[in-house]
Amino acid sequence: MATIVMESIGRVFISLQQIRQVPQLLTDAAPSMPGTVRDTEVPSYFRERYVCTGYRPLNQNWRYYFLSLFQRHNETLNIWTHLVAFLVLLIKLCQLTETVDFISDRHSWPLLILVLSSLTYSAFSVVAHLLGGKSDLAHYCFYFLDYVGVAQYQYGSAVVHFYYAVDESVHGLVSGIFMPTATILSCLSCLGCCYGKYCNHSLPTWVRKVCQVVPSALAYSWDISPVAKRLFFWSSSDPAIIYHFGQVAFFLSCAFFFTCPLLERCFPGRCDFVGQSHQIFHVFLSCCTLCQIHASYLDFVGRRKLYSSLHGSGDAVLFVGLYVVTLIMCVGIAALMLRKVKQVLDFKSKSK
Repeated sequence: MATIVMESIGRVFISLQQIRQVPQLLTDAAPSMPGTVRDTEVPSYFRERYVCTGYRPLNQNWRYYFLSLFQRHNETLNIWTHLVAFLVLLIKLCQLTETVDFISDRHSWPLLILVLSSLTYSAFSVVAHLLGGKSDLAHYCFYFLDYVGVAQYQYGSAVVHFYYAVDESVHGLVSGIFMPTATILSCLSCLGCCYGKYCNHSLPTWVRKVCQVVPSALAYSWDISPVAKRLFFWSSSDPAIIYHFGQVAFFLSCAFFFTCPLLERCFPGRCDFVGQSHQIFHVFLSCCTLCQIHASYLDFVGRRKLYSSLHGSGDAVLFVGLYVVTLIMCVGIAALMLRKVKQVLDFKSKSK
């Protein structure tokens, strides 16, 4: 009996030794990763205000940038915040499919647009922060893709608010113009963000912020307007109202942190890895999206009689078509701006 016990203890001891060797084995198996560099070693338009270190070197192979998902640098948490959000949204979509018939029920299509657009913007954000450090051209290409994701999410926000959350009186005033205007504002938001990024070559950083924030603020103001009356005259019997308040509060918070690098300014150089305002912006934006999806789901369930009378079955098809148009137009805008960036980069390359 003692022999059996000793043999068992020996096997456990050997297993613990093997487990202890796992980190070293992973380190030996992984390719050597170049260290990060200071802000002075990357182009000016790669730099974030008050973030001094943790930049990945340019012009490494693609494998390096993919593996930097597990490296400590100043984009690590920007990547992981939206990667986790993407996975949470994917789980949320799976949960919704258990109770919502997204195929046969056309009234559910605006909700599906919101969820898909949320998954798209979070995925594009991950790609931009993960791969945008590869080169000058890759930086612009992937961030323009990120702005396409943001713009099509703005359309997704508009369609659920107009379809499920709108009151009869408000619907009568804007029914013919609301969604076409949402498409135009989404495209203007994409154009403003891309142009602001493009202007980094010649104009101050604040110009980029103005170009990004003003069109996005106009789009959000329009998109949230169908909910405004319910927010002003809220009732405790409305199960979705707390989530609508939540999405507005989270949006205003993330807008503040997007425009104001508060912590970096107060503690320059100490927020290079954790504590950047953009990281907080990502977290609040993800919380805003989750509140928005749940509020829209509650409206989809609880206000069916109202929105069924306001919207015919053809409206959902029309709004899906407008979503596709919005996406195509935003991709076209990004492609046009990328062409301008290529011209600038080619000119700089030839002038050296």
